[in-house]
Amino acid sequence: MYRNTYAEINLNNIEYNVKTVINKYNNFKYYFGVVKADCYGHGAIKTTLSIIKGGVNYLAVALLEEALELRKVYKDIPILCLGLIKNEDIELAIKNNITLSILSKDYLETLDLDKLKKATIHIKVNTGMNRLGVSTKDEFNYVYNKLKDKNINIEGIYSHIHSSDNEKTTNNQFLKFEQITADIDLSKIKIVHIQASDALTRYEKKNYLNGCRLGIIMYGFSSDKSLNLKSTFKLYSNVVQINNLSINDTVGYNALYKAKEDEKIAVIPIGYADGVIRKYRGSIVHINNKPYKIIGNICMDMLFVKVDDSIKLFDKVEIIKDNNQITEIAEQLDTIEYEILCNISKRIPRIYI
Repeated sequence: MYRNTYAEINLNNIEYNVKTVINKYNNFKYYFGVVKADCYGHGAIKTTLSIIKGGVNYLAVALLEEALELRKVYKDIPILCLGLIKNEDIELAIKNNITLSILSKDYLETLDLDKLKKATIHIKVNTGMNRLGVSTKDEFNYVYNKLKDKNINIEGIYSHIHSSDNEKTTNNQFLKFEQITADIDLSKIKIVHIQASDALTRYEKKNYLNGCRLGIIMYGFSSDKSLNLKSTFKLYSNVVQINNLSINDTVGYNALYKAKEDEKIAVIPIGYADGVIRKYRGSIVHINNKPYKIIGNICMDMLFVKVDDSIKLFDKVEIIKDNNQITEIAEQLDTIEYEILCNISKRIPRIYI
């Protein structure tokens, strides 16, 4: 950490958030901690321990690589891979006790079913996201029956809500799930899960559901403000140079910023290679609890902040101070909080408190 630039991850707050959510939405049996994308930029290995301490009893990832990384440390907790695992990698997944997702009839046809006899399977149902999953009752029945005929363990069935803030489309997705799976008794399936973070807080649990997935909510973001969740991610750097500008002096690439008067500009050693992309220009950072604006084009490794005489060399800079600021940045960039967190690159050290 030679440039004094790092992300601070509050593990106690993550554990608190998970416990708080599970305590309020306590009518499920299975709580999946979605720990893909390096726990949304928090760092998978250490963050996952706090998530487990908070009460999750199943993990979910997007990639086999993510599952294998976690399995080296977390030997016993089940891990579901939400993405596709190729036939040649099935045995590796089974050896490491990774639960597989069957995503379509076409995908199933690429698999050696004899390999799957020792596997644990969840079938993904596409109810309108049109990303992954079986899309019709006929396709579902084909997949389900083919697995059953081979005595392959179908532990779970799941789907995903694409617009949880839209009651009409969400209810249509629940209905489509029920229609696609209508020919089987869902009560005979060990785990049925559809709701993730936002849908969990917005919709009553269906009687056929006994699992839910916790994602961004574990890091303090939720439409349910009564939960009073805590921020978990901060991003810090420091002032490495202060430049005194005269009127009409310019700053950075393309001379995008021109001083309108005598000004002070602080140089901060963080840039778009770290995930603070050029569109952050105009965002606010905090130095000594005072707000200052990012100006000029953000460089690969550095950015510029217009400051005043109170700022000194090596003063600490809060690039991200809390969830409210993450939301503000996301709104400025016309994106979502997930992307702000996931974009902070791995060359930024994570410091855990």
